[in-house]
Formats: sequence, structure tokens, C-alpha cells
Amino acid sequence: MVLGVAVGLVLYAMRDSIVFFYSPSDIAKMEIAPGQRIRLGGLVETGSVKRDQGTTVHFSVTDGAKVMPVTYTGVLPDLFREGQGVVTEGAVQPDGTFKADNVLAKHDENYMPPEVAAKLKEQGVWREGDAGTAGGKVTTQ
Repeated sequence: MVLGVAVGLVLYAMRDSIVFFYSPSDIAKMEIAPGQRIRLGGLVETGSVKRDQGTTVHFSVTDGAKVMPVTYTGVLPDLFREGQGVVTEGAVQPDGTFKADNVLAKHDENYMPPEVAAKLKEQGVWREGDAGTAGGKVTTQ
């Protein structure tokens, strides 16, 4: 019985961190404290990638409804591209930008993480029946 209560308390405490990632729309609805570590997922917004000197890159992640600006310092994955699915790990800053310390890109040109595809379907920017292992192709409206 004590073990069951302990497991229940742990799961209750972890209820917000069980989600693989949050979309920009999810983050806009939530009250996330600056500095709290989360995962942000969606599409790299076309035309948003700007490179500073060195390895700092600025880009935006969108779910079709909301956009979140991201800053990342480091080497981006070879598969990172505008219009492609991405999941970033980091924290929302007090100014509303997302400071990523890790960027995960899709596996190949036909794959999008199922979680990203599901969120994009919820936002109405996913068209069923096109190429891709997740069952569709992302389109912008």
C-alpha cells in the first residue's frame, strides 16, 4: 500500500513533465516560469533562420498558429532545415524567447516525429495522404 501511494505521488508530481514536448500554442496557454526546462517542438519557420558570427543561430518554431523565437549556440544537426520538424530542449527566457541547449532534427526527408505530426494535425496544418512515415505532409495555410 505504501509503495502504491509513493508511485501515485511521484506520478502526480511529474504530470506536467511527462509530455514529450510543447508546441508554441501550448506554451502561450501555459504559465511557464522563466528558466523552467521544457521541450519545444514544431516546424522551423521558413525564412526565420539567422546566423550570428560563431555558432549562435536564431530561428523560429511554429505550429501553424503561434510562433516562438529560439536562440541556440552550438552545432546544428545536419538535417536541420527551414520547414522541417524540430524538437528543442531548453528554457523560456523572461523576454519570451526560447533559449535552446539541444536541437533534435528529423531523421530523413520523409520522417517527422509522430508527436510533432499529431500536434500539427491538431492545429490544422497537416494534410493526410502525402509523403511521410507519419502519414502526411505539412502545409502552411
